[in-house]
Amino acid sequence: MILSPLTRYITLCESHIVDDPAQHQAITALEALYQLWFCPEADTNAKKSDSTISSSKIGRVKGVYLWGDVGRGKTLLMDIFYQAVSERQADQVLRLHFHRFMAMVHKKLNQTSGKGDPLLYIARELAAEFRLICFDEFFVADIGDAILLGRLFDALFNSGVVLVATSNIPIHELYKNGLQRDRFLPAIALLQTFNHEIHLSGQVDHRLSIYNPSAISDEGLAGLTYLPSQQTPQVMFEHLCAQRYSRFSPQLAPQTNTRVRICQRDIPVKGLCGSIAWFEFSALCQGPRSALDYIEIAERFSHVLVSSVPRLGGAVRGWIRARGTEDGALATTTGERQLAYAVEDDPARRFISLVDELYDQKVTLVLNSQCALDELYQEGALKFEFRRTYSRLVEMQRFSERTDVQHASYS
Repeated sequence: MILSPLTRYITLCESHIVDDPAQHQAITALEALYQLWFCPEADTNAKKSDSTISSSKIGRVKGVYLWGDVGRGKTLLMDIFYQAVSERQADQVLRLHFHRFMAMVHKKLNQTSGKGDPLLYIARELAAEFRLICFDEFFVADIGDAILLGRLFDALFNSGVVLVATSNIPIHELYKNGLQRDRFLPAIALLQTFNHEIHLSGQVDHRLSIYNPSAISDEGLAGLTYLPSQQTPQVMFEHLCAQRYSRFSPQLAPQTNTRVRICQRDIPVKGLCGSIAWFEFSALCQGPRSALDYIEIAERFSHVLVSSVPRLGGAVRGWIRARGTEDGALATTTGERQLAYAVEDDPARRFISLVDELYDQKVTLVLNSQCALDELYQEGALKFEFRRTYSRLVEMQRFSERTDVQHASYS
């Protein structure tokens, strides 16, 4: 039986999640979009299986942009909508994390170099394949992304593509204080024109409550095991290997102090065994790494152990840097710009990206650190962004405890 988003939400409230009044406006908007998408007024000359919005309605159908603080149920609501639509028309719906979408766009740009207008070509290619795109964690921090999104959205929206997105910030604050932000303003205008913007203003962080909306999906959620510094990651690595591969073949024998090839570069790895990888924090987050590295790691490994995680952030300092060297800065009329960040904010930004990808791909994470989980990041320019990371880590840890992913004590 195919259920609409609203029916799914009501059913979940009866057994799995809290009925949060702050989510009602959002689920109502998603239900309305769903009903319009599969409305009986669709083009009668079209095939019955192609019962989406008729071509006469293109440009009049608005998507939904959900924003609010961490743990307010944005991803849950979007996934409820996506599951309802994909049961009827999976082949024309794309759902992915925003940074994965941008990685895909940049890859396509490299593949289409030499064409007259590669960005327009990519937009038309995407519009021909997908009529609905669902973005999770919409956040723009890179000037390259900011510049291309305006033209990309213009082509997608005017081709009839509908967007459903989640974000921690309202549309008008996207890429706030970013370098050359005026070049991103057309993208903001398009988002406001083609989407209903809904604020999930509830006061409850459901990830930190006893209810866990993200753990209701069919695939579940990967867990987190947190090892204080006095507990050795070596023992945990050996335990994971023995637990997952009880009988080693020569190909699955644990390797130590070796390297793994990620995005055409070698990364040092403390331990490697099948789909289990043990990295030092410095190897993953204190070097030239990007979201593309973490995407490939999440695709290749089911269990990732990260040891020696330091306390991130720190006292914020002011810096002057030349235009174009970092993101999230305030440009000045002289061509220089003032940056305000802590010494450990660059590794923290990479750590945020790593956790996002492991969480999104349901990879089991083991962290070893010298400080408590709630002390990983206390001060710095990324305090707002890290709130989401902390919320996700707590959610993963509670899911792990609930499903008894790990119970042993390590010393």
